[in-house]
Amino acid sequence: MVDILAIGAHPDDVELSCSGTLLKQIEAGYSVGLLDLSLGEMGTRGSIEIRRSEAMEAAVKMGALFRWNAELPDGFMNPYDRDSVCRVAAYIRKAKPNIVLANAPADRHPDHGRAAKIAKEAFFLSGLQALDLMLDGNTLPPWRPKFLLHYIQDRHLLPDLVVDISEQTQGKMELIKCFKSQFFDPDSVEPETPISSKSFMEQMVGKARTYGRYCGAEFGEGFICDRPPGIGDINLLF
Repeated sequence: MVDILAIGAHPDDVELSCSGTLLKQIEAGYSVGLLDLSLGEMGTRGSIEIRRSEAMEAAVKMGALFRWNAELPDGFMNPYDRDSVCRVAAYIRKAKPNIVLANAPADRHPDHGRAAKIAKEAFFLSGLQALDLMLDGNTLPPWRPKFLLHYIQDRHLLPDLVVDISEQTQGKMELIKCFKSQFFDPDSVEPETPISSKSFMEQMVGKARTYGRYCGAEFGEGFICDRPPGIGDINLLF
């Protein structure tokens, strides 16, 4: 159904961490779908309704074919809960992606690491012939994606590969700004959070510059590979 499925623990995880890459892939003709694992109901700012509206605005602006929500419990995701993992595996079967992008394996927010593990488990379970999975009353046949990548989030982690997003950085920032409730607003009376400071957007640009240096680009996004990637032509590395 899509070439790439990008999974995030919360609405805005994908936009903050890998939306430059997704924009680049969409521009190249590939299809993208989004799966949020929670509604972000434990967030300090905004509300479920506001965040849902912001998420859909960002998905449309990005050009994603869909944005689904697994409605797992925000703040209490459990990678050892069979129902949660199977639900995400069912969404993977429904989307039929070749590549899955998922949360960072370790990060400031505990849900990010948990979501990374859920995605990894679901990535594997999705392809099991003996596992029956249903979603919305429909039985879904097995599907084995080709590759799983973890995007890098709040903490600076050493990437295994970097995507040049020099031409997509402005678009990425516009997608992030769709989540108005979460970021700096001089008129907001809601409590401040680590991402609502006035300098946060500048930090995002600086982070992209840092990762861009790994590959000789102005801006980049870093990813951690679940397993070593294979390549048929080393000249494609340059």
